[in-house]
Amino acid sequence: MSPSRNRRTRWVAGSAVGLALLFAGAATVASARGDGTAPGPRTPSAESADAGFARDMAVHHQQAVEMSFIVRDGTRDEDVRRLAYDIANTQANQRGMLLGWLDLWELPKTAPDGQGPMAWMPDAHSGHDMHGMKGMRDTEGAGMAHDGALMPGMATRTELDRLRGADGKQAEILFLQLMTDHHKGGVAMARGCAEQCTVPVEKRLAQGMVEAQQSELDLMADMLAARGAAPRS
Repeated sequence: MSPSRNRRTRWVAGSAVGLALLFAGAATVASARGDGTAPGPRTPSAESADAGFARDMAVHHQQAVEMSFIVRDGTRDEDVRRLAYDIANTQANQRGMLLGWLDLWELPKTAPDGQGPMAWMPDAHSGHDMHGMKGMRDTEGAGMAHDGALMPGMATRTELDRLRGADGKQAEILFLQLMTDHHKGGVAMARGCAEQCTVPVEKRLAQGMVEAQQSELDLMADMLAARGAAPRS
C-alpha cells in the first residue's frame, strides 16, 4: 500500500475513533434501559453473537475500506470514485463503533482460543443457505480461509493484487464485482446479528447495514451493466 493511501486509511480510521467512543457509550445506555428502568448494563460474553459480529464485521469492513482506496487510485470515473468514498467513509465509521463496543465491554478484538471467524454464526460453516448465499465462492469451512479470504464474500490476496494492478475500466469492473461479493457476505453476516445479537443498538446497526448494502448491491449491478459486465455470482 502506498504512503499516501496509508495516510488516508489512518485518517479515515482515526476520524471514526471519536464517534466510536460516543456511540459505544450510547450503546451501553441503550441496552440497559429495557422497559424504562435503569438496571446495570448488560455485557455480552466473548463467545456471544454480539461480540463475534463486532469482531468479524470490523475485519470485513477493513477490507472494504482498503478496496475502496485502491480503486480510487485506479480510475478517474467519478461515479465509481464517489461510491468508493461513500463505502470507505461509512464502513470506517461503523468499524470504529464495533471496535468501540468491544472496548466498552472489555472484550478482546480477536476470537477466543479455539473459536475461529464466524463461529458465532453456525450456518456460515454448514451447507445451509445463509439467506441466499448458497453457492457463493469460498463460503464453507476452510474454503473461506483460502488465500486470505477469512469470511463470506471477502476478496483473496490474489484478487486484491489484481485490483491493485488494474486501472481504468478494468479496475472499475473488478472493484464492482469484488465489492458485490463482499456486500453479499456482509448482508448475510448483518442479518445473522439482527437475528441473534441481544444488544438493541447493535441489532439496529446490523439491520441498517442490511438495508444500506442491499441498496448498494442494486446500484453496483446497474454500474456493472453499464460497463458490459455482470456480478460473478
